[in-house]
Amino acid sequence: MKWRNFIESIVTDCKFNPPTTETTIAKIEDMFQVKLPDELKNFLRETNGVKYSEYDLPLIWNTDLFQQENYNMRSEQFFKEMYMPFDPLLFIADAGNGDLFGYRILNGVIDNCDIYTWNHEDDSRTWVAPSLQVFIEWWYKGQISI
Repeated sequence: MKWRNFIESIVTDCKFNPPTTETTIAKIEDMFQVKLPDELKNFLRETNGVKYSEYDLPLIWNTDLFQQENYNMRSEQFFKEMYMPFDPLLFIADAGNGDLFGYRILNGVIDNCDIYTWNHEDDSRTWVAPSLQVFIEWWYKGQISI
C-alpha cells in the first residue's frame, strides 16, 4: 500500500514528514521490546508521522513522540500508581483530550493490527479499528467516538 496516496485520498489538508530510518524503527522495537507490525513499519518508511488541519494536529505521531509518550506512560510514577500497566500497549496517536490510541502487545508481539483507545478518565481500553488504515480513515471522518 502507498500510505501517502491513501491518506491524501481522505485527508485534504495533510502534512507528511520525511520517512524514518530503519535504525529508528529498530530502536523503538528494542526500547519497548516489541516487534512492530508491518503496516506500521511501512507507514513509517513512507512518512514519519502525519499532521492535518490548520492547527497541525497529529493524525499519527512521529517516532520521537512514539518514544517519548510510550516511555513516559511506562516510567512515570504517577501513571504507575494511577493506572493499569501500559506495557501491553504501544501508543501511536492521541485524541487531543488525554485519551491515546495504540496497538495491543501480547508477549512482546503485536499479533494483530487492531487499534485500541485508552481512556485517561477510567483507564479503560477499548477496540476502535481493525487496522491502521481503517483507524486513520475512521478517526479523520469522525467515525470513532471517544
